[in-house]
Amino acid sequence: MSFVCPNCGADVDAGATACPECGSDERTGWSENSIYDGLDLPDESFEEDHSDSSHKMRRKDVLVMGVGVLLLLIFVLRFVFGY
Repeated sequence: MSFVCPNCGADVDAGATACPECGSDERTGWSENSIYDGLDLPDESFEEDHSDSSHKMRRKDVLVMGVGVLLLLIFVLRFVFGY
């Protein structure tokens, strides 16, 4: 058995403590200002960039890092062994 929410008109199960759509309940007097309005969910128009290129390192970046590590290794070996 269900009833209609007096605030938003959604169907509410008879055993429910609050409206699943607007959050109104008997204790708050079916208020329009619900405490958990939206639960800080992102806007529906929010779009994420799921392209793989944003997560992969470019070939140039890998090359620069490799040269940097190689130079650091040469410096450390010269310092340690005195070449």
